[in-house]
Amino acid sequence: MAMSVATKLQSPICEPRAILGPGGNRVRVSEDPKRKGEALRKPQKTTTTTVTRKPVTEVPQTVVRNNASVDSSCSSDSSSSGSLVKTVSSKKTLRRKGMRPAKIVPDSVEVAGTTSPKILGPPKRCDWITPNSDPIYTLFHDKEWGVPVHEDNKLFELLVFSQALAELTWPAILKKRDLFRKLFEDFDPSSVAQFSEKKLLSLKVNGYLVLSEPKLRAVVENAKQVLKVQKELGSFSSYCWGFVNHKPIRNGFRYARQVPVKSPKADLISKDMMQRGFRCVGPTVIYSFMQVAGIVNDHLLNCFRHEECNLNVKKDLKPKTEEEPERPSDQVLEKKTCLSDD
Repeated sequence: MAMSVATKLQSPICEPRAILGPGGNRVRVSEDPKRKGEALRKPQKTTTTTVTRKPVTEVPQTVVRNNASVDSSCSSDSSSSGSLVKTVSSKKTLRRKGMRPAKIVPDSVEVAGTTSPKILGPPKRCDWITPNSDPIYTLFHDKEWGVPVHEDNKLFELLVFSQALAELTWPAILKKRDLFRKLFEDFDPSSVAQFSEKKLLSLKVNGYLVLSEPKLRAVVENAKQVLKVQKELGSFSSYCWGFVNHKPIRNGFRYARQVPVKSPKADLISKDMMQRGFRCVGPTVIYSFMQVAGIVNDHLLNCFRHEECNLNVKKDLKPKTEEEPERPSDQVLEKKTCLSDD
């Protein structure tokens, strides 16, 4: 009896329980999953068809063309309108790929700087030329320094100026250049070589000698030696340029600290000149002379004059090799003083 009672008491537990609902006690029976899926699909089909067809007729075509983004309900409901928006946006992206910068500017507004030409700054010069440099020194750098010189009187003038650098600066020398030329009779070696002691001591400005007495005496003595070189080799230019095989040395320094104050070539020229009787022609003086006379191109690589001086050399050398025959004095010079570059 006890077993039968327990069985009767347990059997109702397996039946579905009643759930309290708003309409009373009802029993919810689990539905077949297949029927549930079909029931859920049917209303979706009806809603999508009604929603997808409706925006196609309601959305104007101009709205889609003028706007890159459409309302979310229109773009998601209709497949035809969504494809149209995609094509329009893709065309806009293709057009923008080649534009730089990607800015939208009204037709009536002008963009400043689009048509104006580029404003070029001042040319890049050697580092020792600064915005605070004397204009006469800057002009000397841009026009004369490093340009190959072959005239004897001009070479003699530059040699005197290189010797004067021990007492004066380049700007000071350049400001007095006209006065120097007047006192030294345009640096004609034949005239300077005839200067007497009285004439030498009269070379004054405002009661002071333009150079110290040792320098003035060296100028007169060097003028005499230039005349001897001219008789021996034909010209002072042939003597000076013979040490570099008549071609300037082209240095490629990037920084001012790399430019030397003397070189082995300057030391060689200095020794030879001293043996000939020249005075005040140390290696430092000779290297300054080589720089200003264009025997060596020491313009920095980033200076605009570095390449221009090289072009001037090509112009000077081309007519000489085509038109002028080799002179006997040059042949003698090549045997005696033409040496290879260091």
